[in-house]
Amino acid sequence: QFATKVVSCREAELRPEGGGDPVRGFQVVLEDTILFPEGGGQPDDRGLIGDVPVLRVTRRGPEAVHFVQAPLEPGSDVLLSLDWDRRFDHMQQHSGQHLITAITEQMFGFKTTSWELGRQRSVIELDTPSMTMEQIETLERSVNKKIRERVPVTVRELAADDPEIETVRGRGLPSDHAGPVRVVDIEGVDSNMCCGTHVSNLSDLQVIKLLGTEKGKKNKTNLVFLAGNRVLKSIEQSHSSEKALTSLLKNGPGEHVEAVRRLQSAVKLLQKNNLNLLRDIAVLIARDFKSKPDQDLFVLHRKEGDFEFMNIIANEIGTEETLLFLTVGDEKEAGLFLLAGPVEAVENLGPRVAELLGGKGAGKRGRFQGKATKMGRRGEVQALLQEFISHRRPEA
Repeated sequence: QFATKVVSCREAELRPEGGGDPVRGFQVVLEDTILFPEGGGQPDDRGLIGDVPVLRVTRRGPEAVHFVQAPLEPGSDVLLSLDWDRRFDHMQQHSGQHLITAITEQMFGFKTTSWELGRQRSVIELDTPSMTMEQIETLERSVNKKIRERVPVTVRELAADDPEIETVRGRGLPSDHAGPVRVVDIEGVDSNMCCGTHVSNLSDLQVIKLLGTEKGKKNKTNLVFLAGNRVLKSIEQSHSSEKALTSLLKNGPGEHVEAVRRLQSAVKLLQKNNLNLLRDIAVLIARDFKSKPDQDLFVLHRKEGDFEFMNIIANEIGTEETLLFLTVGDEKEAGLFLLAGPVEAVENLGPRVAELLGGKGAGKRGRFQGKATKMGRRGEVQALLQEFISHRRPEA
């Protein structure tokens, strides 16, 4: 917590990170703050001003701007509270990034070009087209060795014109930077210009797990990692999944992969057999219809099936004279439909059928098929088709 004073409060809008409508509120500037504004690859802190939640903290020149949804009186004394769990997580990930970046460059000469502290995992972009598994394993052992050695992490400030700045690693200062330059030192390992929050000793990182690499942009490699409590959370999630799979598959964790492979093979075989059966059923349905006296309209609905199933029926029956309306899916929900028959009739009726079924479709050469959201209106479609046929008959 930190006692401070409100300097200014003005109306503003905040655009949510996940998208959506802007949130109306207020931008508050305090005399000083313990909430970190987003920057340097690190997200912002969260907390309270009094009992008012802080939804975002951004930097405006030398000022930290706090977005809240309740107005605060300029000049009033307030107590600022920090969300420590979020802060400590960011400290672990950011100090972990500094350590990984420094050791990677020392061991392999791969420079860090950018990084992102994500909600679930963090990513370091390295200026190399690839990394081998051996390099990743060696790097992981080296960074965790430094953590076990309990190396101190210190912060110092240099004047903007201090020549020592030239010897400190960094990607340059923001164009609107003002005041001294902040340098984060990992004793004997790294010295880096940084505005972010860090642990005071590498032992606070607990452990770092490198999850592997992903292909980056412009011939670069993204190294994915977890630090500290995120490693524990990942193990907890993996263990929960392992327990659930053990219960479902009725075998030990070491046999899970092989058991899933066997299940996948069995499912593929069942799907193949099911498809063959559906094809046979389609042929039998078509032959049964053709064995009856001349009929102008054929209507069929099945819960199981697909476009291929319906088209097999249409092919077997023939659509030069007969109008076919076929549907598959849940009778009262969504599904698929096929209208087949004389080309002119289908061109005329297809869009109207799709509209009645609350769906969309397309057609050519006497076939119109698509997806429907209102299968319960199949009766209305059948009535429309029967009316069309009755007007088409010579006696009509």
